[in-house]
Amino acid sequence: MTVHTLNELLLVCSLVLLVAVAAVRISSRSGLPSLLLYLGIGIALGQDGFFDVKFDNAELTQVIGYAALVVILAEGGLGTKWKEVKPALPAAVMLSLVGVGISVGVTAAGAHYLVGLEWRQALIIGAVVSSTDAAAVFSVLRKVPLPARVTGVLEAESGFNDAPVVILVVAFSTVGEVDSWYVLIGEIALELAIGAAVGIAVGWLGSWGLRHVALPASGLYPIAVMAIAVSAYAAGAMLHGSGFLAVYLASMILGNAKLPHWPATRGFADGLGWLAQIGMFVLLGLLVTPHDLLDDFWPAVVVGLVLTVVARPLEVFISLLPFRLPWQEKALMSWAGLRGAVPIILATIPMVSGIEGSTRVFNIVFVLVIVYTLIQGPTLPWLAKALNIKDDPSEASDLGIESAPLERLRGHLLSVAIPAKSKMHGVEVGELRMPAGAAVTLVVRDDKSFVPAPSTVLRRGDELLVVATDPVRDAAEARLRAVAEGGKLAGWLGTPGGHPTGHEDLTGPHVAGALKAVKKLGRADEAKKRDSAKRENAKRLAAKREAAGREAQQHDTKAHH
Repeated sequence: MTVHTLNELLLVCSLVLLVAVAAVRISSRSGLPSLLLYLGIGIALGQDGFFDVKFDNAELTQVIGYAALVVILAEGGLGTKWKEVKPALPAAVMLSLVGVGISVGVTAAGAHYLVGLEWRQALIIGAVVSSTDAAAVFSVLRKVPLPARVTGVLEAESGFNDAPVVILVVAFSTVGEVDSWYVLIGEIALELAIGAAVGIAVGWLGSWGLRHVALPASGLYPIAVMAIAVSAYAAGAMLHGSGFLAVYLASMILGNAKLPHWPATRGFADGLGWLAQIGMFVLLGLLVTPHDLLDDFWPAVVVGLVLTVVARPLEVFISLLPFRLPWQEKALMSWAGLRGAVPIILATIPMVSGIEGSTRVFNIVFVLVIVYTLIQGPTLPWLAKALNIKDDPSEASDLGIESAPLERLRGHLLSVAIPAKSKMHGVEVGELRMPAGAAVTLVVRDDKSFVPAPSTVLRRGDELLVVATDPVRDAAEARLRAVAEGGKLAGWLGTPGGHPTGHEDLTGPHVAGALKAVKKLGRADEAKKRDSAKRENAKRLAAKREAAGREAQQHDTKAHH
């Protein structure tokens, strides 16, 4: 490569990036998933496009796709809140293990009996499309306000299910006999265990080191965080574990460790995530030959219909049987099993292995992803509204602003919206009883903002701007949640959540202790009153004696004269 060639390459890449950035704007306005626009850019550059760029290197696409997926999983893990994922973890694990098995079996059966594919090809397709795509899920969930329980399950599932799916695809794409099912289960369990152990160890050691080692420049922290995350993938993969699970867990630990210069790190990771998505989808668009897709269009639609209408709902409802989730949330999770670049990348594995019919498998997967992403992505907000599934607006959340000055002050800005049914309605600002170090500094009402007084009464629809110092940030958020659920008296009854539950035991230790304290205060008050009365009586007696003494003195004086 010469310098002139490098200049041309840099010009083309920069123009592609600029077009992709502009496509994000179009995507946000039109509701189309951005991945489709990126694929369109790649197709426009490819063999049937305007620039006739010939690219058919499936192995290079697979390698670059793996690298991009590592970055995307790292960015997603850094943005995943442990408090939201923790209660959703068992459900996500069930979906990633039991659910994947159900999805592979049902989809493969549909591909074999309805489309006529051989069992090996059908199993490869069933395994490939069983992985929900982390990039697609993270992208859509950040635009759709859903309850933390739903987003936690979907995000964790998309981060966890890549590992078993990759193992299955590699096993089905191996030339020769496929291992027995119990051997595959053992391999999956072992790789997941190794990947989880490596991810937790690397994440913990990395977060400890970054908290205790002061780097000379703030710009080094984002680089160090991403290097630690990528090292988790490499270490996990080299130890024959799941590198994808390792990078996701390590990134999640780093993201919840309250590291220095965190806003800069999040911005850096977010930018790398976008760059990885753009590069990956454009490259996949280059790899495909559009005129070859026409013959496999309807088979892809049929397989996708089996996956979306039969396999995914069965996967969700059966896997989540042990968990008491409303059917509306399960229905939404069934529709939110978005596919993206990951299935297309995994479809290159049989191509690299030289499996018969692998090109047709790739084409079917490519068409399936495009068609059903185009259907599911834009309709997800509508379905959430139809099922009456909403986010809890009273939950405090960090504002998306540049917070470098706040970082120096060790503070946080919280934005809190008061919904229609919140018991914060009618509460005065002073009655919030925020912890010392936190205060409501601004209220936005009817598109107008003002600085509240302690006597300002909060109303439905208000949005509060709360400033909290770093030590009391969590306490301030907990207090806001308690008042939103329990009203101004939240915390007086000593319930764990800081608000009445409706089932308080009025003879319990909390109330009994409160009554004892009240009685003690009453006795002390009565004692004070008695002491005060005694002092008043003593003063009156002293005054009488003094008056009597003066009268006696006057009488003696008169008698002397």
